[in-house]
Amino acid sequence: MKRSVYVFIALLGLLTIAKFTLASETINPAPPSKDEETLWKLERAYWQYVQDNDLSAYSNLWHKDFLGWPSVSDVPVHKNHITDWITAQTSKGLVFKTGEFKPAAIQVTGDVATVYYWITLQWLDKDGRGEARTLRITHAWLKTGNDWQIIGGMSMPEPETPRK
Repeated sequence: MKRSVYVFIALLGLLTIAKFTLASETINPAPPSKDEETLWKLERAYWQYVQDNDLSAYSNLWHKDFLGWPSVSDVPVHKNHITDWITAQTSKGLVFKTGEFKPAAIQVTGDVATVYYWITLQWLDKDGRGEARTLRITHAWLKTGNDWQIIGGMSMPEPETPRK
């Protein structure tokens, strides 16, 4: 009987340790890799370049063979049309303002990465008015040497009501 009690206490102790170990992994996920950190910085820089209307720096983020489907386009576009959505607004005198950047997920596999996030943005008129809207962004990045460039992507407006 004594031995059964000791076995029970030992098992209870192991289960408690396992529970706290799993809980700490959930609370403290693995730190991001160097590539993940770099990609998140590049994604934030992307929006800063748009806000600064720095089309040259913005264009340098894109791979020469890019193909993607921005939410503002009826058809997929190549790199030579990647700034069209910006110039279509700035030509009307609107100014871009970036808002909340909310990472969703990232996966790096060798020299390819997929990045998902939400971005809230506004195009402001001369009086500083403009509707805030949130987009879901997907970018596929390709690493060539030490540099990452966007090779594919897609965006869509965040629905008014959350999906279930």
